[in-house]
Amino acid sequence: MTRNLKELIAQMTVEEKASLCSGLNMWQTKAVERVGIPSIVMTDGPHGLRKQERPGDMSSKTVPATCFPSGAGLASSWDRNLIREVGQALGEECLAEDVQIILGPAVNIKRSPLCGRNFEYFSEDPYLASEMGAQHVLGVQEKGVGTSVKHFAANNQETLRNSINTIVDERTLNEIYLRAFEGPITEGDAWTVMCAYNLVNGDFCSENEYLLTDVLKKRWGHGGFVMTDWGAINERVKGLKAGLELEMPYAGPERDRMIAEAVKSGELDEKVLDEAVERMLKVIFAAYDARQEGYRYDREAHHALARKAAAECMVLLKNEGGLLPLNPQQSVAVIGALADKPRYQGGGSSHISPYRLDEALAAVREAAEGEVGYAQGYSLTEDVMDDALMNEAVELAAAKDVAVIFAGLPDSFESEGFDRTHLDMPSSQCELIRRVAAVQPNTVVVLSNGAPIVMPWLDDAKAVLEGYLGGQATGSAAADVLFGKVNPSGKLAETFPVRLEQTPAYLNFPGGKNEVFYGEGLFVGYRYYEAKKEKPLFPFGYGLSYTTFAYEQIEIDKELIKDTESVNVTVTVRNTGSRAGKEIVQLYVKPVDSSVVRPVKELKGFEKVSLQPGEAKKITFTLDKRAFAYFNTEIHDWFAETGAYEIVAGPSSADTPLAAEVKVVSTGVPFRKVTRNTKFYELLAIPETAAFAEKAMNDSVEGLKQMGALFAESMGDGGLAQLFDAVVKWKKYDGLRSMAGLMGGNTSEADLEKIIRELNEKLGL
Repeated sequence: MTRNLKELIAQMTVEEKASLCSGLNMWQTKAVERVGIPSIVMTDGPHGLRKQERPGDMSSKTVPATCFPSGAGLASSWDRNLIREVGQALGEECLAEDVQIILGPAVNIKRSPLCGRNFEYFSEDPYLASEMGAQHVLGVQEKGVGTSVKHFAANNQETLRNSINTIVDERTLNEIYLRAFEGPITEGDAWTVMCAYNLVNGDFCSENEYLLTDVLKKRWGHGGFVMTDWGAINERVKGLKAGLELEMPYAGPERDRMIAEAVKSGELDEKVLDEAVERMLKVIFAAYDARQEGYRYDREAHHALARKAAAECMVLLKNEGGLLPLNPQQSVAVIGALADKPRYQGGGSSHISPYRLDEALAAVREAAEGEVGYAQGYSLTEDVMDDALMNEAVELAAAKDVAVIFAGLPDSFESEGFDRTHLDMPSSQCELIRRVAAVQPNTVVVLSNGAPIVMPWLDDAKAVLEGYLGGQATGSAAADVLFGKVNPSGKLAETFPVRLEQTPAYLNFPGGKNEVFYGEGLFVGYRYYEAKKEKPLFPFGYGLSYTTFAYEQIEIDKELIKDTESVNVTVTVRNTGSRAGKEIVQLYVKPVDSSVVRPVKELKGFEKVSLQPGEAKKITFTLDKRAFAYFNTEIHDWFAETGAYEIVAGPSSADTPLAAEVKVVSTGVPFRKVTRNTKFYELLAIPETAAFAEKAMNDSVEGLKQMGALFAESMGDGGLAQLFDAVVKWKKYDGLRSMAGLMGGNTSEADLEKIIRELNEKLGL
């Protein structure tokens, strides 16, 4: 139905318009029945529907729904199509429960593995998180249900999350933390965005004009509305001015009165309120019109999808001697309380009530043809060394062909609401693994955890399967992978460190009483480990298969491009094993020589490809300006620097056997205006000023040669040559002001000012 929203808003009173800017209750927006504006329902996500039977009654139970793997697991699939399919299923369940907006996806960056909510987030890499988030949004919204991308922005810890002030430089904020939100907004066209509780550089996210207006609305063109996280409000009118449309949940009539009074007093321009209401109505009517009364979905089909997703997400971390997949004829000792009572989701607002739950013990018994025994091994409620439980497990393991230990983190170790203080598993589980492996060399460990753990027992286990929090079908999916019904194809979307002290944010997490300083800057996750040449336990992008793959060739269609053009990169990969399998081809870009600090390499493309034994496929990636660009804080925009870039491809961030090189020529200007502090390298990168910069540098170098005589006697020829090389390199980056007499130059101040004027005129600045 087409409506003239501006005409509708013109019919409304100030009080009616203000009322739309806060919720009706915990989960609904207000209606304005006089002019035909309906109420819509929203509910928690993102990996399942957490709807209460009565939206206005917090004591009511949550309805049964499909619990899919949480974000940490889903991202490990690296499968855009799968994420979109899960999103579509979520949309269908929303339609069936008359829910118009599901709160998710959660795309915050995994700055530290200690963040208690990391199980809900996708990745440490902003490109991967952005791609996964975009597909989630597209899948849900294809069904006529809105999403709310969260938590905007730089919300990377649970400690003091309501009040912590995130101090992060502009470049890091844009390249790492905002980049993860870009795809869901620009590609996915997310209907709503949820702002976070915290402050960013001194302003609450709910009233941060840079985030909500400059970036979200102006740069990315977001046409929907921004809502608060529940209770994430500071000053209501200030928030509205900054770009916050909806406060959730309902907090009494005072907030609406504040807005209405601010309009009537002239403090708030009514046009600001009208624009906010128009954004609200655009989403409200789109969501309301898409409702389908009596909609039904196929629960068994959704459970099958949850099982497929969980299996696709599992990451094979170790498989010595090809122990996995298991032979169904083998006798199996299933050990660990988590095999019988699975931990399949995280704690907090995303907690789902699944209508079905597959335990791994039952699934292994169903899949195996040999004898299967079970021992609890440890307690889930307390971390104690229970010798009776351990001895039972050891005795069982020694009597079977293989032992499969289900281990991981209990609910008390990680949840929304608090951060972890260590990366350890319960000590009783670690000891159990050691004791079992001492009597059973064929020991497999299957993990259930929402975030990285350290593995002091890694050498004891022959195989390790990372299952993350795999949702309601995690048990059957684990059996599918263990017995080879599914060939594992997941890869880590985050780095697993050897120890906590090795992590990038170790010295700056979770900060002090009032603020947290993002001191590691751009070097989050694998960017840090590569720059420091630190070897992690398992690198970003890592994951094994029951088959093998060979990276045979990389081709580029151009060796020289302008930043207004793109380059196609084709990678040939072959399945060299005896089983069908899926490989995740990863493409990274490495600046060969940059004038600014940059990571060693960054992920810029990936594709999951299915291959039969012996089959080869060519995968083509298209790289444009953004693949080579960094965020330039002088022009406050992305800038691709002139220079050579190596494009590398392989199975993980630590293994990129294929490489090609492309030269990029910048057509942009990396500064707003030429000043006396403009650097030579910036002028050299621009065709219109390159000749001038080259001549000026050469003239300056001649002056340096003449000055060299002053140092020759004291330094000798060798020392003088070293000094000269160092100074010349410095001169390459030095500003124009060095021409005014410094280093033997003969340029006067008047000459310098004239040069600056002429350069600005030449560039049209």
